[in-house]
Order: sequence, then structure tokens, then C-alpha cells
Amino acid sequence: MPFMRDHLSVEPARVDVEAQAGWQLLEFGAPWCGHCQAAQPALQAFVDANDLVHWKIEDGKGRPLGRAFKVKLWPTVVLLHDGQEVARVVRPVDRADLATLQAALGG
Repeated sequence: MPFMRDHLSVEPARVDVEAQAGWQLLEFGAPWCGHCQAAQPALQAFVDANDLVHWKIEDGKGRPLGRAFKVKLWPTVVLLHDGQEVARVVRPVDRADLATLQAALGG
């Protein structure tokens, strides 16, 4: 799955996210969020370079997936392997901010 340019208005169920085998990146935010927009070039480069399943999830009040992952600020980016969280980054701006995620991938 390539980099998602648009937020999903209907989020996947947590059970579906946890059932996904392999690596996946969840990006929680909103289309109008300035921090989210600023993060897009670095996130797209990261997703493309690592061939990740990418879910861009519109978050907000009443959205259970973001609450399940304890999202407080946007964007929050969560790296999962076989449905389990292995790393997260909040409000990345550039490639250096994603080093924690890259390290978790083993690179």
C-alpha cells in the first residue's frame, strides 16, 4: 500500500489493525491540521523508502482508534509490527524526527 494522501473518514477497526501481519504505519491527524500538513513530505519519503502499509486516519472527538492508541497531539505516527506497537513519533517535521521509527525497522 503506497503513501495515503487523504485521511480516511471512516477509520479501520482496531481488530483489523491488530490482525494485519507485517509492518504498518498509522498516522493520526486531520486534513486541516498545520502540523499534519508540515509532516507530509517526511512521512511520504519514509513510507516510500520502507514500503510500509500506511493508514492516514482522521482523528478527533469520538474516534475510538485514536483513543485506543492514546493519541493526544497531531500528527501522531505509530509503527506496528504484526499488530503490536513498536515505536511512535509525535509531530515530526523532517527525516531526523523519524529516526526512532527507522531504528525500530532495523535500519
